[in-house]
Amino acid sequence: MIKADNTISSIKQCVRELSNNRIIVKLNLGRNKYVTYPATLSGVYPSIFTVQPEDANFIGKTSFSYSEILCGRVRITKDIK
Repeated sequence: MIKADNTISSIKQCVRELSNNRIIVKLNLGRNKYVTYPATLSGVYPSIFTVQPEDANFIGKTSFSYSEILCGRVRITKDIK
């Protein structure tokens, strides 16, 4: 899991290492609401990274900035399966 006490550059490096791997995305929606879904880390760009959810009918956010990991809004972990 990527921890929130890192710097942006170390978060980018960790995300780059997970590129094209299966991950679990956990979004903090506020007021103790969370959305967790399996996905594939499909793209890594200078300002954002994109995920491809496994559910084709998923309606939600699929691109995130590295600062969202830094502030704790998004957590990604490598899927062990």
